[in-house]
Formats: sequence, C-alpha cells, structure tokens
Amino acid sequence: MALLNIIVFTILLGFLYKNANGAANLFNRTYFPLWGINHLTVNPQGTEVQLLIDQSSGAGFRSKLEYGSGLFRIRMKIPDRKTGGIVTTFYLTSAPDNQDPGNHFELDYEFLGTNGTVQTNVYDNDGGHREQSFRLWFNPSQDFHTYEILWNHYQIVFYVDGIPIREFKNYAKHGVDYPWRPMHIEASIWNADWAGVVDWSQAPFIAHYEGFNFNACPAQVNGVSKCNSKKYFWNKFWKLNNEERKKMLRYRKAYMSYDYCSNRATRKPECSWNN
Repeated sequence: MALLNIIVFTILLGFLYKNANGAANLFNRTYFPLWGINHLTVNPQGTEVQLLIDQSSGAGFRSKLEYGSGLFRIRMKIPDRKTGGIVTTFYLTSAPDNQDPGNHFELDYEFLGTNGTVQTNVYDNDGGHREQSFRLWFNPSQDFHTYEILWNHYQIVFYVDGIPIREFKNYAKHGVDYPWRPMHIEASIWNADWAGVVDWSQAPFIAHYEGFNFNACPAQVNGVSKCNSKKYFWNKFWKLNNEERKKMLRYRKAYMSYDYCSNRATRKPECSWNN
C-alpha cells in the first residue's frame, strides 16, 4: 500500500506540474493584491501577475484563505536585470497582515538578488534563522519554474521542478516545534540590505508569477487538526521514498551553498534528525 501511495503521489506531482498553466488557474479565484497595488499587474486573462519594484515601492499578493495542510505551488520567473539586494519570494506564513509578526510559523522561498541563489527558511514559532541556500542548476530569470511546498502533519518538503531539495520533519516528540497554526500564501518583491546592494540604475525589476492552482485544506479559525485527515492525498506521504531521498541528497551536495546546520553558531536541535 505504501508503494502504491508513492506511485500515485509521483503521478499527481507530474500531472499538476504539467498543468500548472491551465485555464482554471485564475489569480482572482484564490489571491488578492496585498500591498504596492500600483506596482502589481494582472494580465486580462488572470493567468499571470507581474510584481515591479523601483525606488518608490515593491509589491505583494496573498491568498484569500488560511490553510492547515497542502501541496502549495507557484510558477515564477525572477527579474532578469542583474543586481543584489532585490528579494523575490513565495512562502507560507501564519503572520497577520501589516503587523509585527513576532514569533510565528513561516516556510520561505527567497531569491537573494538576481544571480540565481534561492534561500529556503523555516520559522518554527520563532524568528527563523534556519536558512539553507542553493545555487540553482538553471537561470531562474530566463523562464518559469515550479516551486512547491508540501506541508502535512509528518513533514515539510521544498520542491523545485518536482525535485526535493529540503525536508523538515515533525520532531515534536523531541521537543522541536512544528507548524500548528493556519498559514496563508504570500508572494512579494522588495529590497533588503542583507541581500546585497541594489543597482537602481537597472530598475525597474519585474518578477513574473503564473500557475495559481494548488491543493490545500482551508483551516478552521482555531487550528489545523481537521486538515490532517487522510482524505487529502498529500497527507498520505509521511516520508520521502528511497529514490526521492537519493535525488535530494545528490542535489543538495551539488547545489547547496549554505546550511544553518553546518554552522555551530546557528545550528538548532532539529539538525540532529533532519537532513
């Protein structure tokens, strides 16, 4: 049965990846502009969003609902003008809109500048600092690629074009917190000093998003427990299979440029169990 579930999940991933640009993936069905409204453009078909940043503002959008588990995805193309300092993102967060987030849960894809480095991060009901960075095996500014986050009661997995690059497992039994609050989806483009120096002579910088479909369980106001149900296909996959794990380890060895677990000053308890 476990092998059958793995096969079904692999087929579903392939199907969803191939259909990420389908006509049903209309932006306004599941998302709305959050900030920088005059720097956000939706095409007439609702199938692509452009987020623009210049020296006056960036922009962002978020999902209409909060979720308790799911397989979340976006197709993204980062700005093609070369600079540091510009941060292009796709992530899940429990932080409230337009407030100091404080300690919260968050699962991040963040492109640091436009040189092809993507940073993943996990905020585990705290301030984060679980960065793992990758120099991707393609140029993310030249075409759309698919970025996914699987979140269920057992594990969190980051996928790039269907390839697992990071796993964060549920080790609550060891005292490591694990997301138990509803999270929504956000995407944004902004600038940060810690990501480098922006060459504003190259502005504006434009990020492109498409493929707005995803599979997720809308959360209840008071928690995510009902979203752990086995009726949702993504909750049946509690660990990577042997082939996925080998592929993840191979890609991490080849493309990972920073791991907080390798730094004694930033290492955290889950590093003893997570890969």
